[in-house]
Amino acid sequence: MKYQTTMPENQKIIAIDLDGTTLMSDNTISDYTKDIFHKVEEKGHLIVIATGRPYRLAIDIYRELKLTSPMVNFNGATVTLPSDKDWKYTHKRYIPKDFVFDLLRHQQNFELDFIGAEYRRKFYLNNFQGVSPAVFGVSKFKAYNHLRLNRLTSDPHAVLLSTRNPDRVGQAEKIQNHYGDQVSVSAWGGPDSILEVVPHGVNKAYGLKKLVEALDYKKEQLIAFGDEYNDVEMFQFAQTGYAMKNASERLIGHADEILPWTNNESGVARKLEELFL
Repeated sequence: MKYQTTMPENQKIIAIDLDGTTLMSDNTISDYTKDIFHKVEEKGHLIVIATGRPYRLAIDIYRELKLTSPMVNFNGATVTLPSDKDWKYTHKRYIPKDFVFDLLRHQQNFELDFIGAEYRRKFYLNNFQGVSPAVFGVSKFKAYNHLRLNRLTSDPHAVLLSTRNPDRVGQAEKIQNHYGDQVSVSAWGGPDSILEVVPHGVNKAYGLKKLVEALDYKKEQLIAFGDEYNDVEMFQFAQTGYAMKNASERLIGHADEILPWTNNESGVARKLEELFL
């Protein structure tokens, strides 16, 4: 299927985060949410997943929601159309593999327990000990997931790090300062001490801007739903940013509206029903 561009001004792009936003805490989607999403799209609006997840951990959700829109992954590093690998607006950014090699040399200096290179369909991890496979979306690690220098033959889209420094935000800033404008480093929310590295200047707003331009929308047609700090730039770029009731305090100050519902209460769907149905 070839995706059509140029959309009427009364139609909206609805950017949805997944974890803590569209997905319930058990990683499922309510039937109510699926039904509302379908009805909203029937009205001509476009629902777009904008997630930090790699493609391999989002495509099943995309299919479950029966979406046909482009998808933004790796916090904006890739914009693809799952149904068309030759989509002319496909956009991908990469981290040089030499950066990963350098991180491996500095692993102890940066107090890192593991370094993981993330690709569209695969990942490599240099240390399995004490690492939850769920972080990488698998039930258990396989031998071919082990990060070896001879396996890192292409540039990854993102790099995940685990720090034993309790000040993960401060540690992210330390790594950022060391590498300057080579990459962008941020700390995950939630209980895991995970840092994420993406290409310099990449965030969800970056990916959505590429998408808005490709589809010949205006940014005023974009609304967004999120719950964590990696949604800040998306909220700043969108006409309206809706934070979940369960959103991080680090995001709430950037939201235009805080929903009275959590992700476990299908908050995104409830607001979409209120807005469009």
